[in-house]
Amino acid sequence: MEGQRWLPLEANPDVMNQFLRQLGLQPSWQFGDVYGLDPELLSLVPRPVCAVLLLFPVTDKYESFRLEEEAKIKAQGPQVRPDVYFMRQTIGNACGTIGLIHAVANNQARLDFEPASALKKFLMQSSSLSPEDKASFLEKDESIRVTHESSAQEGQTEAPSLDEKVDLHFIAFVNVGGSLYELDGRKPFPIAHGKTTEDTFLEDATEVCRRFMARDPDELRFTVVALSKA
Repeated sequence: MEGQRWLPLEANPDVMNQFLRQLGLQPSWQFGDVYGLDPELLSLVPRPVCAVLLLFPVTDKYESFRLEEEAKIKAQGPQVRPDVYFMRQTIGNACGTIGLIHAVANNQARLDFEPASALKKFLMQSSSLSPEDKASFLEKDESIRVTHESSAQEGQTEAPSLDEKVDLHFIAFVNVGGSLYELDGRKPFPIAHGKTTEDTFLEDATEVCRRFMARDPDELRFTVVALSKA
């Protein structure tokens, strides 16, 4: 699974926005913190929101849930629209970058890119590839790797060493064609979480985040950020 290892990206909206800016995304949409999941705090998040990222701890409880969920979906057959952009994660600690790619790739019609955007070029060249081939394509993309590295070192906290085991993981939630999808490069396919709309997307996505928190009630290491119209 892990030939390459990258430094982990911090769950810091400023770092994420800077990262995407360097890859040629114009700042018409920006990541911002979601300070809590109750209605009052969600009402503070600028709208519309087109993607939500969740950073959460990979615990034994979560891992056993993940394996059960995967087996159940495999038995039923995954229900995924063909236009969902999804990639596997084969690079250690690259989940932050893959979360950002998932957020941007599934909202390209709304976002604005610079003419020579390295990210736009990556998305165009990889869109028709399988999730596994998208992962290999990312392994070879120097511009994204270099930008990830400088962004990982930009964070406020000291970046951990490459060998340090990181048990926090990023996933993305997006609305594709009125369906809410969880995109996690550690899973073999996107997870469909039912219907959503542009107006209810933030509430629907954070409802799934609540379930992650409920599975590990003693854990405090959860961070939610939203990609909103600036």
